[in-house]
Formats: sequence, C-alpha cells, structure tokens
Amino acid sequence: MSAENASVNFSELVNKNKQTLARLQESSRLLLHRRDGEDLVLTTAARAEQDQTVVSAATRMLTAMARREPGSMELLLDILPDAFPWVRFLPESDLHAFAVELIDTMRAADSIGNSAAVAQLLVAWQHTAEVYSDPELLAALTKDHDEDYGPAADPRGAA
Repeated sequence: MSAENASVNFSELVNKNKQTLARLQESSRLLLHRRDGEDLVLTTAARAEQDQTVVSAATRMLTAMARREPGSMELLLDILPDAFPWVRFLPESDLHAFAVELIDTMRAADSIGNSAAVAQLLVAWQHTAEVYSDPELLAALTKDHDEDYGPAADPRGAA
C-alpha cells in the first residue's frame, strides 16, 4: 500500500486512535472503511485548506481564461474530449452548452467553497452523453408521444 493510499477500518481509529492518527504523518489522507455506512476520508485541516486553495486557483484561472482570452472557448471545446472522453457523444450545440455551464458552475461553486454542484453537473452531462451514445435509448427518449396520460398522481398519496 502506498503512503498516498493509506486505509484502515474505522474501528481501528476508535480502538487505536493515537497510532491511527499518526499515520497521517506519512500519508496526506486516511481512508476509513465503515461496515455500516459510507467510507470516510480523514485529513488534516491544513491539508484540506491546501486542497481547496489549489482547486480554487485552478477554477479561477480556467474561468478567467475562458472569459477573457480571444479564442479560449474554442480551445476549451478542443480540450474537453481529452478531459472528458464521453463528450464526443454530445451534439456540437450541447458540447458548447456543457462548456459554458461547466465554467459558470465551477465559478459559482468556488465562490461558496462547495464543489457538489460541479460533481452533479458532470454526472448529469455524462448521462446525457450516454443517452446520445445509444441510438435505441435516444429514440425511445426523444420519440413524440401523441397521447396525454393525464395528471400525474400525487407522490404523497393525497388526492
């Protein structure tokens, strides 16, 4: 196991906390496996702040470049398939919409220090690309349904 990928069971942190926490001196993060829930990542506050600083700097540089430099949107559109190979399945207009939405969402997420919206955006656009990659699925989802199926039932069960 490399120092970057240190992992232990959560119970080790509970039962041998000093020894387990000492592992953070040799690794930037410690993956804590839990039986009853999602795994956790333990790091120092300083390391988390460093990581946020790096992500924020990269976001600010990318958004500034995309907004200011002539031809930068074309460059971004050219490099997106290297970063996200699945964008090759998107129609050109959707590729452009993805690029604009990605830059805008990254900038907004950075302003509040929460990248969840960026992760959600990437997953949503990847699913869109998956639909475009499958002709049968695309046909089923884009076919015109002539009939109206009436009002949707209230999901809470109320009338």
